[in-house]
Amino acid sequence: MSNDKFNRFLGDSPGRVLIRLIFLSLIVGIVLAALDFSPLSLIYSVQDFFVRIWNMGFSAIERFGSYFFLGAIVVVPLWFITRLMNWRGR
Repeated sequence: MSNDKFNRFLGDSPGRVLIRLIFLSLIVGIVLAALDFSPLSLIYSVQDFFVRIWNMGFSAIERFGSYFFLGAIVVVPLWFITRLMNWRGR
């Protein structure tokens, strides 16, 4: 019974899933190598992204907050009106 749940979670038997993952990893590795991409470059890119945000003095976060509130001023009332319209229609 628990083996059936485990297979359902994986989507197939563990052996087949392992073979499929090995094959897909090989294909993706070949494509990324052809594009001259390495896992370390991804890690360094993410690190540089956070360093740039830090160096901007959190102005990007402030800008994000202003965009959020500007959008919320429009979205929340529209959402509320549509909820009221659907509630009245029931």
